[in-house]
Amino acid sequence: MSGDGRAARVDLKIEDGLAIISLVRPKAGNALDDQSGRELNQAALESAMSSQVRAVLLRADGPNFCFGGDLGHVANQKDPARALREMTQDFHNAILTLTRMNAPLVCAIRGAATGAGLSLAAASDYVVASETALFAYAYTGVGFSADGGLTWTLPRLIGLRNFQTMYLTNRRVAAQEALDLGIVSEVVIDTEMDARAHALALELSQGPTLAFGVVKRLAADSFNSAFPAQLQVESERLAELVQTADAKGAIDALLNRRSPVFRGV
Repeated sequence: MSGDGRAARVDLKIEDGLAIISLVRPKAGNALDDQSGRELNQAALESAMSSQVRAVLLRADGPNFCFGGDLGHVANQKDPARALREMTQDFHNAILTLTRMNAPLVCAIRGAATGAGLSLAAASDYVVASETALFAYAYTGVGFSADGGLTWTLPRLIGLRNFQTMYLTNRRVAAQEALDLGIVSEVVIDTEMDARAHALALELSQGPTLAFGVVKRLAADSFNSAFPAQLQVESERLAELVQTADAKGAIDALLNRRSPVFRGV
């Protein structure tokens, strides 16, 4: 429960090197309100601060991942503009924390992922979608623009023309088309989605965590980097990584025909 007596919106479990962040407001389609933002931000911070966490799984209870922002909550505020600023600040802090982690962010989606739900998917490193998954921009349908970094992440994933189509028409994008566009990484049957996403996140938690983080940042920065500058920073990061215990151990394992064991250091 929250401090004001409302039921929790977000749950966090850390086990086996994996942080599992769950949206737990299924009766409301996991729509995000002020409390959701605070709890998501807190879960992200706890995950980032834990030395155990080497991958994050973002999932949701119920038949829908996230309907986006709770418009009823916003409409009931005396100052909707202030309420939105406060909500987005927590939401954005959570996304910044999760995306800055070396640990890969895996997102498991069934049902609707619209508005802020789409933002969470687009900010993730790997998205496992159920065949029931359905995506829509949604913001412009209520006269809004975007939050959660969607105007940054989505054009990079699907290209500007496809992005324009989504925000201008707000049309629904089913799972297979989302895979074709690049919104999701894979589509599985609904009964296998939870197990597949968990298994993948667990597998990634045993991977080269530091290298994952470096590549994530290199890719994000590349859109604003000249090619010679990108080559230079790649060289610098390689020189840093070769000194890590993970890289030294992996090289030794390769030379001695063993499977590498990564410890995230």
